[in-house]
Amino acid sequence: MRRWIAAVALALTGATVAPSAAPFADGIVLAGTPTQGGTLLGTAPAGTVELRFNGRPVPVDADGRFLIAFDRDAPPQASLVARLADGRTLDRPLTVSPRAWRLERVNAPLRPTRNSETFLALRQPELERIAAARDKVTEARGWRQGFIWPRTGRISGLFGSQRIYQGQPGAYHGGVDIAGATGEPVVAPADGVVILAADHPYTLEGNLLMIDHGHGLNSAFLHLSRIDVILGQHVVQGQRIGAIGATGRATGPHLHWGMKWNEARIDPLLLVGPMPKN
Repeated sequence: MRRWIAAVALALTGATVAPSAAPFADGIVLAGTPTQGGTLLGTAPAGTVELRFNGRPVPVDADGRFLIAFDRDAPPQASLVARLADGRTLDRPLTVSPRAWRLERVNAPLRPTRNSETFLALRQPELERIAAARDKVTEARGWRQGFIWPRTGRISGLFGSQRIYQGQPGAYHGGVDIAGATGEPVVAPADGVVILAADHPYTLEGNLLMIDHGHGLNSAFLHLSRIDVILGQHVVQGQRIGAIGATGRATGPHLHWGMKWNEARIDPLLLVGPMPKN
């Protein structure tokens, strides 16, 4: 794990890529190992005119750098295909390693969701605003940086954890929870552009802030007691963006940090590395 994080950090900061990330015969450089909930930084071969990951186009910077990621439930096989200006096509099959998620088995039936018309009337516009925010394309370049924790503290909830009710799985936890007191500052984990700054608490997320880091990668910060940035604002790594709270559906003050790359939910812990010791 440490070797994987080190390789990603080197690639993100533009340092020399570690030997474990040496190019294959096809010239594609990847730092790290494909894994569920993880990300990979790569460099496409010179002359690449199109890059596709599982059939979907992937943006490539002028220097060849690109980002791909794997959903929490990504299947064991993936494909990365580069098309070159000389007409060649390079196909890199990827084997995605599974993760051992923290599962809690509960000897009780899964309760059906009972959403009233009143709740749905509030919730649907929120979901539409969240989806519209994620559809925004910005020129943010934070995806190339080594990420930092938006708040240091005790990790109280792990990405991917899930309860199993008499054999029936409930929804898995889509981010990392960091315990803290109301009002404690939250900072930007990397450069980016604010794509959503809720003007009122959402039914589930409370005061919700979303930041785009570029190339399809974005962060969501839930349950904030306050938001200190505005829609469209460019933020830099380490800048204060809000404060821990317990707004929305939360049992106590904490920061929920979720991340997505396009439609893939990913684990912030794999991108940022172990929580620093206080």
